[in-house]
Amino acid sequence: MNTLELLAHPVRLRIVHAMRGERVLTTAQLCARVPDASKAMVYRHVELLDAGGVLEVAEERRVRGAVERGYRLRQDRAAIDPEAIASASTEDFRRSFAVALAALVAEFDAYLDRDGADPVADLVGYRQHAVWLSREELLEVIGAMQKAIVPVLSNEPGPGRTQYLLSPIQFPIEDSGQA
Repeated sequence: MNTLELLAHPVRLRIVHAMRGERVLTTAQLCARVPDASKAMVYRHVELLDAGGVLEVAEERRVRGAVERGYRLRQDRAAIDPEAIASASTEDFRRSFAVALAALVAEFDAYLDRDGADPVADLVGYRQHAVWLSREELLEVIGAMQKAIVPVLSNEPGPGRTQYLLSPIQFPIEDSGQA
């Protein structure tokens, strides 16, 4: 299974989100991060991500006679390579977008269901802007977003840090009629 197929499931995508920042988490900890999925489902998806090379075992320890594994995200395998994107079909894009949206909705619901969730204090935001851009202007906007986001992608958990899910999305909503 290639990375595109591996990440084409909302639970697996949420597991990958949870693992960002060089975290080492057990499957039990991941179950707590994805409370709306059954434990069996989370275990199954962790196994698939491990077998597919997206996760790796970072540590093992004995707990009550069983081996508990701590997993780490393999940064080199947690992204879809440009060749897979270039060869993706319209249906691949449709399915991937639906998965991303399903994961986004599930993460937002899990956030709102937490005790003490405070969207105002937590600076929750979701805005949509319909803007007219040339290709060059769009590339400038994308570059500015990358310039803002890329430096913080490697941030690790720490005091005063909360993990936020940023989901920039852009696509044309109207055909310019120009080739």
